[in-house]
Amino acid sequence: MTLALGIDPGTATTGYGFVRLEPDGELAAVKYGVILTPAHTPDHERLLALYRELRKLILLHRPDSVAVEKLFFQRNISTAITVGQARGVILLAIAEAGLDMGEYTPNEVKQAVAGYGSAGKKQVQEMVRTLLGLAEIPKPDDAADALAVAITHLHTKRY
Repeated sequence: MTLALGIDPGTATTGYGFVRLEPDGELAAVKYGVILTPAHTPDHERLLALYRELRKLILLHRPDSVAVEKLFFQRNISTAITVGQARGVILLAIAEAGLDMGEYTPNEVKQAVAGYGSAGKKQVQEMVRTLLGLAEIPKPDDAADALAVAITHLHTKRY
């Protein structure tokens, strides 16, 4: 069995999702959720909180590999900068844990999960629900996105 951790980076909200690839090829959601950092907290404290929480998740679940959504340029440059800072902290935690890592663009994730690189958010979320055999679409959206990143990684790496 292979356990992958998918991460949808952000400073205020970082989604995470652990997906296990069973020996029979089935996928199973192990745990998913979000790491939240309080608004109006200095950036350096938010980044430290994100780092610490991610380290705890990695130590608790011991994934075989990690996948992170790549940063894509947004119109709001300040948002892109803060997401970039969060990604840096996330990459540090992954490197410190000595884990194999993959990075995927949003279009690569959509292609891998929904079969169409321009799929809508709801379509991808429904495919995540279906592929993982869940009764409902995972909430919040950031957690569903992180699960999609983990699924992409497991499909791409061909464990």
